[in-house]
Amino acid sequence: MINIIRIKNATFYAYHGAMKEEQHIGGKFEADVDMYTDFTRAAEKDDLELTINYHDVYQYINKIVHDKNYYLIETLATVIADGLISEFPTVKKVAVRVRKNSVPVGGVIDHVEAEVIKENGK
Repeated sequence: MINIIRIKNATFYAYHGAMKEEQHIGGKFEADVDMYTDFTRAAEKDDLELTINYHDVYQYINKIVHDKNYYLIETLATVIADGLISEFPTVKKVAVRVRKNSVPVGGVIDHVEAEVIKENGK
């Protein structure tokens, strides 16, 4: 069976961006994570130890977002996806979307977003 655990709109203030100003001033970043797993046993036994603890996942993402500044949200999304596959072995597949608000494009847009989808072992 495949189940999905989702974290939606985790928000961080960080210093990512290709422009020097973005790396100094910072900005708001949001992340969505879909973790494909099998939590059948956890649900049957109502046992947190048998599933993916989304508190731990959030803390892991928070650490990645703040440990290093990246030029590209594409890189940040890839690092998060690779890390989740590595750190949480019951994740069979992960989809990570990173959004950046207040993007300096010379016009009005809501945000830009990069998505990475990875499967465990691939």
